[in-house]
Amino acid sequence: MPQFPSEQLLTFATVLAEGTLDSAARLLHITPSAVSQRLKALEQSAGRVLLQRSNPAKATEAGEVVLRLARQVAQLEADAGRELGLGADGAQLAVPIVVNADSLAVWFLQALAGVPKDLNVTFDLHRDDEQHSTSLLRSGTVMAAVTATPEPVQGCRVESLGVMRYRAVAAPGYVDRWFPDFPQGLDGEALNAAPTVDFDRKDTYQWAFVQSWPGEAGKPVTERRGPRHYVPASHDFGDAIRLGLGWGLIPEVQCGPDIADGSLIELAPDRPFDVPLYWQRWKTASRVLDVLSDTVREVSARYLTAA
Repeated sequence: MPQFPSEQLLTFATVLAEGTLDSAARLLHITPSAVSQRLKALEQSAGRVLLQRSNPAKATEAGEVVLRLARQVAQLEADAGRELGLGADGAQLAVPIVVNADSLAVWFLQALAGVPKDLNVTFDLHRDDEQHSTSLLRSGTVMAAVTATPEPVQGCRVESLGVMRYRAVAAPGYVDRWFPDFPQGLDGEALNAAPTVDFDRKDTYQWAFVQSWPGEAGKPVTERRGPRHYVPASHDFGDAIRLGLGWGLIPEVQCGPDIADGSLIELAPDRPFDVPLYWQRWKTASRVLDVLSDTVREVSARYLTAA
């Protein structure tokens, strides 16, 4: 059974986090040569190439396994330090998490703010679509994820957080132009022909909403037709819709006041679009992950609809 010294694991994880050997050396207060020697020794122990010497550096498939180990060791060492009363003097544990943009904008930062300061942790947030975020768990890049995937990633536990409810909305002027007979005549075909705002090219929610609503003569819509704007920031995405660039789906908690005061028109009040969200985290016993999971559970319950 190979032995992996913690300093080699720390160096490996730092190189991947910083992107280059030189940057990792500066952070670790050692020379680039020492970084290279530690990596070489780690690869010899593993019997595999673990690091692609690209810019930025990337883990190989075998390296992803070792990266998970490195993060788990760092987490266990930090937990042990806290239990021994060394947390205040030791290095802060960086907890990498992947979260979707809407959760980040609506509630997730409040969950992080609820983590007690005496845990001495920092958070390294990765933003990715909730349909794709589990890939970062599998690679060992993150310890936890807000995801739309209910099946647990190997080595992780999963729990339901609730449903993020979206509403299809558009600006009044946009509705007057593109749906002059609104609310009559609005169906999947009409929505498909009109300009749409998508978050990015991973965002399939507007298209899924169109497909859920049959078009002319009850036939399903099978091909995207209308122009699309891509606005990859949650706040700016909503502003693009408010300014009339297109229609789109906005979380109910964000667009509810706009619907109430008439600055946005809800296109289909009887057709909410619900996205179940889940919290996946490593199974590794950790007070940090336990406390973080508690705050995520508590805060999400205030903003998400019960599943």
